[in-house]
Amino acid sequence: MKISRIIAGHITCLVLLVGIYDTASAEPTWEAKCSSYGDIKQNQNPSYQHMNCLLTNSALDANIPPEVVKAVASKENGGWKQFNENGQPIVSTDQGIGIMQITNQAAYDQERLKYHVTYNIQAGVEILKSMYQRNDLPKIKGAGPEIIESWYFPVMAYNGIKPANSPVYKSNGLNNTEAYQEKVFSFIEKDSYLNNSKLGKLDFRSEDFEYDTSSTENIVFKKKEYTFTSPMHASSYHFQKGDKVSVAQDNVRLRSQPSTSSASTTLGKNTTLIIEGTFLYDQSLTSINQFVWYPVRTEDKKHVGFISSAYINKKTNTQPVKKVMWGKTELKLGQIGKVTILSNTNLVKMDSNGSLTTVRTLKKGEEYRVYNYKSNNGGLYGVGGGSYIQKSSNIKYETPSKSKLALLGQ
Repeated sequence: MKISRIIAGHITCLVLLVGIYDTASAEPTWEAKCSSYGDIKQNQNPSYQHMNCLLTNSALDANIPPEVVKAVASKENGGWKQFNENGQPIVSTDQGIGIMQITNQAAYDQERLKYHVTYNIQAGVEILKSMYQRNDLPKIKGAGPEIIESWYFPVMAYNGIKPANSPVYKSNGLNNTEAYQEKVFSFIEKDSYLNNSKLGKLDFRSEDFEYDTSSTENIVFKKKEYTFTSPMHASSYHFQKGDKVSVAQDNVRLRSQPSTSSASTTLGKNTTLIIEGTFLYDQSLTSINQFVWYPVRTEDKKHVGFISSAYINKKTNTQPVKKVMWGKTELKLGQIGKVTILSNTNLVKMDSNGSLTTVRTLKKGEEYRVYNYKSNNGGLYGVGGGSYIQKSSNIKYETPSKSKLALLGQ
């Protein structure tokens, strides 16, 4: 974490960090919720599931999705360890300390950051929450702190709002998969959803961000609010007894015990389950599963057991999707416009260097939905699947009317 470089010039952020020192100095109350694992021994790493419990409860105490805190810890410290094999505190080459890799934070006791696991976690969680409270970062419309995707920019700021973490490359507008926050979110998909669900993606444009690629100065955010057009994901750690959830995919195992090694029954996608109590951690202390287990039963009460939080979603009453026609094509959620082909033109793809290659020829009279726009290469209309139609006199671009959007419920 390169937090020291983030807060230069941000007085409000400095005030936040100085103000939280007293909180970190006190013994955290959330630690007691993991007392069943025993005391944390000096210069020894807690077991993986004990650490799972600590990270989960520190996040819940701060009203941060545990999925986010765990993924940040995974990105900062892949093995969730405070100490190396010799019992010495892990300190990186840039002086990042411990499991949360706290760097250059004078507001915190440096020795406690090294030798107290819970103090280190508490500091990381407090810093991450202070990033969420910043006023200079873009916000996600309609998303509260329980929504995982709402933490995209705070996670970015945890490492630094530097050019290296720009969501897109300034030169060509392509997604920057090497950005810190992108890697953290990939950890969430891998460990909290087991690659089953894909988190929502934002439609970024290079003109949203102002920065000099040769400078270490912070990015200036030109766009202050974003809207997700794909489904967002609420944290899976807030289900209560009696809640109805649905199984997210086929062939999911309902286990007899909170462990992947226990006997199981197979459930199909969309099976309705009733939450029977609070979640539990994996029975095996050495298990590296980051998800938790919920006790559940089927609606007909024929099956009871434990299911991974990675495979369940909150059950909601959904209405049939309205079909709204716009010319020859159906208007879809997330669509920003459409292109009509006036004379034959090419469908193209763009490589990592920004060069265009032709996929096929589009015929006069055809219509295509547009989901995003890129300003490079003279203007490119994204029509899905990584394909584009180049802006020219051969096409006509239109945006949907307010009445059309109203019919669609937007």
